[in-house]
Amino acid sequence: MTPARERPASSSGSADAPLTDCPPASAEIAEGATSSIYLPPFRVDVTIRPGISALVSRTGVAAAVRAALEAAGAPGPASIGVVLSADCELTQLNALHMGRSGATDVLSFPFFPPEAFPPHESGSDLQRDPWVAAALKQAFALPPGLRAHLGDVIVSVERAVAQAAEGRGGQTGDVHWTAAEELLLLAVHGTLHVCGWDHAEPVEEAAMRAMERSVLGSLPHHDGSETDGSKVESHDATAGRSAAG
Repeated sequence: MTPARERPASSSGSADAPLTDCPPASAEIAEGATSSIYLPPFRVDVTIRPGISALVSRTGVAAAVRAALEAAGAPGPASIGVVLSADCELTQLNALHMGRSGATDVLSFPFFPPEAFPPHESGSDLQRDPWVAAALKQAFALPPGLRAHLGDVIVSVERAVAQAAEGRGGQTGDVHWTAAEELLLLAVHGTLHVCGWDHAEPVEEAAMRAMERSVLGSLPHHDGSETDGSKVESHDATAGRSAAG
């Protein structure tokens, strides 16, 4: 698992309040409803946990994720899961998989290594074994009607709202914009992590930020409606998660 952006919850104000009411880590999180949104060659499974406000329509989130997948050169046909949740679940996952305390805004669970995706500017010498590349290419050669699952992204809507309201949004953490814009940035950011992008090195961080700006700039404005012509199937299911990688 790759931490998308490690921003602990604020130590003052109302942002910390929900964390005091979190269930124990062993408690089961309510699944919520999942909509499978088909935006060829990808299927985006958007799950909204019970009680979470829909800042952006499911198809709006799916469109942002698909744009990021295309920009990163993700192979298709494939699927990806996006879970919109709250601080409590992100806090639990952050502790379980990252060994860090406090809430974070987005976490990514890639199912494939960076070698499965086209190379990008990373600031480090990534040696791509041709045999590994060939094996990964074969892994995507599935029978008709089947698609590989690339991974999952989980976003704290609570963090998106708080960061936007407090002027701690955007790529630099000091941007004043809407909670919906912050949510879309987090979804795009997490998707790029699934596709092998990271920001540990300055060169790759700059490239990743440029990619995010390009993806967000390509998106139409969303008013919360779900009338963009996408094929949507709703069902009660959970986007699968991989172990931390």
